Amino acid sequence: MDIQEQRQGNIIVLGPVGRLDSLNCREFESRLLSALNESGKVLVDCAALEYISSAGLRVLLVAAKQARAANGQLALAALRDNPREVFDISGFSAIFSIHSTVETAIASFG
Repeated sequence: MDIQEQRQGNIIVLGPVGRLDSLNCREFESRLLSALNESGKVLVDCAALEYISSAGLRVLLVAAKQARAANGQLALAALRDNPREVFDISGFSAIFSIHSTVETAIASFG
């Protein structure tokens, strides 16, 4: 899995490309938790995320718990239709701060 990374001020933006499933979720989890430890503010840009499995959802849940425990922030942006449907059906839409664009997500960080 390709994971794009950039900085917007003190926010680390991670952009997973393709599928986030049991085959590659460990790599993404490592990068995500490392980014949270480094900056405390992480945005996952989902514009290029085509699919997310339950293993991918677990990674995001672990990261959300870590962010809350450390008074950090984790947000998601630009969910495509398929991943958005998975979030809605699983109830994860109520757990995460989800924004329509990267720009609105960045503006939401305090």
